[in-house]
Amino acid sequence: MVRHYESLGLLGEVARTDSGYRQYRAADVHTLRFIRRARELGFSMTEIAELVSLWHDRGRASADVKRIAQRHLAELEQRIVALQDMRRTLDDLLCHCHGDARPDCPILDELAAGSAPA
Repeated sequence: MVRHYESLGLLGEVARTDSGYRQYRAADVHTLRFIRRARELGFSMTEIAELVSLWHDRGRASADVKRIAQRHLAELEQRIVALQDMRRTLDDLLCHCHGDARPDCPILDELAAGSAPA
């Protein structure tokens, strides 16, 4: 992933030893931790690139950072609603499935009803 971050420009030029090993400075490690934390919070790589840029820009407006975080929160809330809908549907299907030796299965019937003909 570190090479990927370098290719995206999230890390500056990293020094290398004569044998080609990367030598990270403390600032590089700090940036990598920043990226890891942003990924843990579910930010996209595009959002992380924006956030890293703003983090390094001491003249930034915190409103720009907040706008990115608010947009991300709204996306998370939409995904949560979608996941809750999926959970309710699956729970309902499981309640109606006998789970016995009979071949009829409301779970399979629902999946088949939602599929488009080939």
